[in-house]
Amino acid sequence: MSTDTQQQAPADKAAQGFEEVVTHTPVRDITLPGGAGTLALVTLDNGFDHSKPNTFGPKTIEGLVATVAQLRRRADAGEIQAVGITGKPFIFAVGADLKAVGLARTREDALGVARAGHAAFAGIMDLPVPTFAFVNGAAMGGGVEIALSADYRTISSGVPALALPETFLGLVPGWGGCWLLPNLVGPANALKVIIDNPMNMNRMLKGPQAFELGIADAMFEPADFLEESLLWAAKVVSGETTVERPEVSRDEAEWAAALKAARGVVDLKTGGKSPAPYRALELVEAARTATRDEGFAAEDEALADLVMGDELRAGLYSFDLVQRRAKRPAGAPDKSLARKVTKVGIVGAGLMASQLALLFAKNLEVPVVMTDLDEERVAKGVGYVHGEVDKLLAKGRLGNDKANRLKGLVTGSTSKDGFADADFVLEAVFEEMSVKKQVWAEVEAIVGEECVLATNTSSLSITEMASELEHPERVVGFHFFNPVAVMPLLEIIKGEQTDDATLATAFATGKGLKKTTILVKDSPSFIVNRLLGRFMGEVARVVDEGTPIEVADRAFAGLAPMPPFILLGLVGPAIALHNNETLAKAFPDRFYVSENLRKVVAAKKPAIYTWPEGKPVVDPEVEALFDKPADPVVLTTEEVRERVLGVLADEARRMLDEGVAQAPMDLDLAMITGAGFQFWNGGLTPLLDREGVSEKVTGKRFLPPGVASVPA
Repeated sequence: MSTDTQQQAPADKAAQGFEEVVTHTPVRDITLPGGAGTLALVTLDNGFDHSKPNTFGPKTIEGLVATVAQLRRRADAGEIQAVGITGKPFIFAVGADLKAVGLARTREDALGVARAGHAAFAGIMDLPVPTFAFVNGAAMGGGVEIALSADYRTISSGVPALALPETFLGLVPGWGGCWLLPNLVGPANALKVIIDNPMNMNRMLKGPQAFELGIADAMFEPADFLEESLLWAAKVVSGETTVERPEVSRDEAEWAAALKAARGVVDLKTGGKSPAPYRALELVEAARTATRDEGFAAEDEALADLVMGDELRAGLYSFDLVQRRAKRPAGAPDKSLARKVTKVGIVGAGLMASQLALLFAKNLEVPVVMTDLDEERVAKGVGYVHGEVDKLLAKGRLGNDKANRLKGLVTGSTSKDGFADADFVLEAVFEEMSVKKQVWAEVEAIVGEECVLATNTSSLSITEMASELEHPERVVGFHFFNPVAVMPLLEIIKGEQTDDATLATAFATGKGLKKTTILVKDSPSFIVNRLLGRFMGEVARVVDEGTPIEVADRAFAGLAPMPPFILLGLVGPAIALHNNETLAKAFPDRFYVSENLRKVVAAKKPAIYTWPEGKPVVDPEVEALFDKPADPVVLTTEEVRERVLGVLADEARRMLDEGVAQAPMDLDLAMITGAGFQFWNGGLTPLLDREGVSEKVTGKRFLPPGVASVPA
């Protein structure tokens, strides 16, 4: 087999295995009230429930074109007076079928995908009768763009997510989004959706937020959404209701100001390393004066270029990790071995423990007992949970009955006796081995023999923690990331004696908590904190040698979700120091502990930066603590980046050789879901491969060519 053939193999296999889940477009006629005539209602429906959302692949687009052609014939014949588009229950549509996008082998293929989508959506725009999109559920990417193609839009107040996430993946909204949205809601509002939200951990709009931005003309409650939308549409068709929208300014200075602000966000988040958001900015800028055909043609060209770029392929790889690999964790035991969890104990009632209690109660709906040393701490922990439930109730995210039930599930005590009938006990106490061992000795004396003992340790050995227990086989690492409600990752760590039933129960519980679970070998700091420890340690070493903090921080735009010294403030200097000390003790030849960081912790400084006027400035008191080297070595941002990527490649290779993670994919999945590393980098290893760091430092790539890059 030649090299070329080997490189093509992954993509060829994908092509052979690809079978599109077609989203059908059945039409039914609705007689509109008030004599407004007949509305042909198209329902986007792939035949599955809400767990498999509607997408647009080649056959779907083909079917949509045929449906729209038939609607045009009927409209021309006077058979219908309006057209509506809605989705199946809970789902409108979530955009292009990304598996199909990833199969494009040439720029011409990619251009064909772009043009086909535009042609289908333009057909809707050109219908000779009023068109309506009734956005009843989640809408993303092409799902938003098909809605924008309609003349009018209603949205359900219950829509959980509306977004144009393309730049997060390494694409642009390429089926009309970059032209239609700014011309509907103005440049500033459009750029919130096209740039700001995707660049900020892929934030989504809820129904009411989309309505406030002007994306929809009317909003109705979920219970009778379609009925109310049809009544509203009838009034629009009959002329009883006139839809008024603010006029979009054509002032060049106003557009330039919005674009400049958005460019600042892109520079900060990507450091110029991802082409997609910059192409999106160009398209939005052109939308001020471009005709529809010019705007769509420019989107076609941008889409074709980006589909044939490594960033998009890495983004598709990331998407596949979080959508597929995350659902079938590598190395997890057979799920039939899992025991049922009907009651949970949590040792601790601090902030982390309280967040965990809320998560267990909300997602597992089982009784949760929290314990701590005194009544005051217990009351504070239970009070936190009740307060968070009240907030969800106030926002309409919970009903009264559910809120009361959740509050009733979470109780507290200063005694661990309430754990006697628990199936799963989780400790979230001080990160000190002697404290953890004492906790487990006390718990083991109370619980049944099959109760799982899970530890939320971020760095300590599971094997050592279980070593003095009668049943060490039921101890497992269950490491969450902060904030618990937001970060998807849960590292599940197998101690040397952890048995399969315990491990299976841990994975089943993690799934019940709606977390991304990854199996990790028991080793210092596991996956995310070990990689971050090497990363942060090397950055600290660079600064201690003489490179200014601000220069070091700028080196990582487009790698980490935030600059390392800002991240240090979020994590807390004391926690970061503890992690680095743990790792330096285990691997003294590689992990660096900064004496300057020790001084920051000793001085009880909570962060490196202060934020006057909302912008980060190095705290002068922190700067005064730092020792200045006699012979400073000042690196450029590129030199800092290259050096730190080098040590990350080294550590990633060692972790795979040691079996800490099952495969490079698990390192990447962990860094995406636990540390917020970018989709368009593929997490970590595709970036190291792309920049040649993997081969330079470790002698070989982490992934075969074509897996997270453009196939040869």
